[in-house]
Amino acid sequence: MDSGVASRISGHGMDCVKEDLEIEDVSPPNAEGKDLEDTKQTYGHEGEWMDEEEDGKDWKSDVNVEIMAEWFCTNCIDSNPDDESCCGQCGEHRNSGILEQGYLASRDLPEKANDMEQRKDMSDSEIKLHLTFPPLWTPQTDAASTAIGFDERMLLHSEVQTKSHPHPERPDRLRAIMGGLSAAVSSGLFSGLCCMIPSREATLAELEWVHSHSHVEAVEATSLHEASYFGRDTYANNYSALAARLAAGTCIDLMTAIVKGQILNGFALVRPPGHHALSATAMGFCLHNNAALAAKAALSAGAKKVMIIDWDVHHGNGTQEIFDSDSSVLYVSLHRHQAGFFYPGTGAASEVGIKDGEGFSVNIPWPCGGIGDEDYLFAFQNVIMPIVEQFAPDATIISAGFDAAKGDPLGGCQVTPSGYAHMTQLLYSLMKGKLLVVLEGGYNLRSISASAAAVLKVLLGVSPGEIPPSWQPTFAGLLAVSEACVIQSRYWKIDRMSLLNMQMLLSAAETKFKENKNDPRQPVSGPQAEDQPQG
Repeated sequence: MDSGVASRISGHGMDCVKEDLEIEDVSPPNAEGKDLEDTKQTYGHEGEWMDEEEDGKDWKSDVNVEIMAEWFCTNCIDSNPDDESCCGQCGEHRNSGILEQGYLASRDLPEKANDMEQRKDMSDSEIKLHLTFPPLWTPQTDAASTAIGFDERMLLHSEVQTKSHPHPERPDRLRAIMGGLSAAVSSGLFSGLCCMIPSREATLAELEWVHSHSHVEAVEATSLHEASYFGRDTYANNYSALAARLAAGTCIDLMTAIVKGQILNGFALVRPPGHHALSATAMGFCLHNNAALAAKAALSAGAKKVMIIDWDVHHGNGTQEIFDSDSSVLYVSLHRHQAGFFYPGTGAASEVGIKDGEGFSVNIPWPCGGIGDEDYLFAFQNVIMPIVEQFAPDATIISAGFDAAKGDPLGGCQVTPSGYAHMTQLLYSLMKGKLLVVLEGGYNLRSISASAAAVLKVLLGVSPGEIPPSWQPTFAGLLAVSEACVIQSRYWKIDRMSLLNMQMLLSAAETKFKENKNDPRQPVSGPQAEDQPQG
């Protein structure tokens, strides 16, 4: 990159403007309590979740307070008064069929009354899925197939300790995704070669590819207890170690099959998620690092270079830590950051790797919430794809958290299923279809079900079409992408014309923002906007 262009971009008062953006949305983690509001403060934004009238109330011991019965929305787990039929936050009917049909279920109509009566007294582990599965993979399966990894035993991992709210990382996440895919298959919405890969538990030796012996032992020890916690947010029950081994084994086997040419690509629908799990610490709802284990499996199967792209709204601090000094694995993350005030606080653009791995960590940290399709695709076009083309990976893994999706209770961003499909398509085209998608976060059931289906369609060879020309970056997105370009230009070739266009857009947008105090999440407009590359 031209050093003059880099200096001009970095000299545009970027830090000053970023402070203005970040101060508005900062929600420092709350150190006390363990309920859902506490979790939202730690992992997400509070803006849309805080009711101003409720927030202003103080407890007075001499006031009679009526305790209202409440129910928790299956879709978004927000609490609602018992006399309301639909969730006040997301609009989902309290008896909707989202677990059976995912995103294809009606948002408004209740299930049949007898179905509700049957489920009313069932425990979480007793609710069974009735799914239409593709056939199991065999050595005779077409090598152009897309394989899905799933095992119902992963639903046994759940929080058993009673809390004031359900935990966001709950078995219903997989139920809704699988229900939506099953309904789509039954309705003929999906076509193409698809199979299920047989599930397998990862061995303890395989887990130690990326985790310490003491970490593996600590997770295994949870099988002896009805309820365990790693910190205040990451629960385990006596089935969690099994679920974590199944999740890891599924990712290892899918990646191995892709590298060996037995299948074209795969989607690991697994839980517990993994990208926050450090080499020696479980955290952030994660026990074992599934994506990192898949990367090691790719290297073991013959790949020389592996890329992990992480679009979960939270930075994958565990994955970055595991490969921080490893030049054979390129780690790329787009995430909400807010100057380190958004969980887990890591993932600044300046974090580029250490030792031999310097330059092989690429972070694109959003300075605020509300980021959507336009900014994600702008980052892909101007930072990620140029670097990936130069790195030329033999295997690519997507850490696919869907908590940046519109409607997510923790993420506060605006990515749509179409946005996820376009990001997948860019990688699909580059890798000639050879991708492994690994489920990470995402806590709005309708959003994750629709987003997972959109990604699976791309894996099956269905293109989402051209990126809409109207998708232009916001000022906040332009800031983050420009900063990443400047830093990454020390290690990779970044197109000079793209940088000049960003410089001009940033100059005009920065002036307008300072003068008019515009919303930084509004699209950037200007004479250069129409010239931005579209794919």
